[in-house]
Amino acid sequence: MALVGKAEVEIDIESSADKFYDIFRSRAHHIPNVCPEKIQGIDVHEGDWETPGSVKQWNYVLDESAESVKETVEAIDEENKTVTFNVLEGDITKHYKSFKSILQVSAKGNGGLVKWTVEYEKLKEDVPAPDKYLDFAVTVSKDIDAHLLKA
Repeated sequence: MALVGKAEVEIDIESSADKFYDIFRSRAHHIPNVCPEKIQGIDVHEGDWETPGSVKQWNYVLDESAESVKETVEAIDEENKTVTFNVLEGDITKHYKSFKSILQVSAKGNGGLVKWTVEYEKLKEDVPAPDKYLDFAVTVSKDIDAHLLKA
């Protein structure tokens, strides 16, 4: 069994691809207001809300447990509406040596397509694939989509 892996999930959204991308690109501080039962808070530790290299700490609830993660915005690709996040520390690092998530948003009809990709390296072979994190990304993405449709 491989320790290094990659997993992906795609979600159709009804809201504007540009608006959805902008939330993760430069307005992540709004996410706790959109889905407070999942995301309790996001704080900037270094940099700002929209510059590569900035460091943010996310406090969230996963499987009814409070968790946190400190991540850096590794890269932003405006043309392809892609943001790459790299985990520095937190609960995820108890099971994964490295954990990178990539968000890509593209226009599709009147809405869009959200693609989450996770590249990871497990600390041990018996660590499960990060499916619960992808499922979490899907539910948060759906909450954001619903919020944007109301706005």
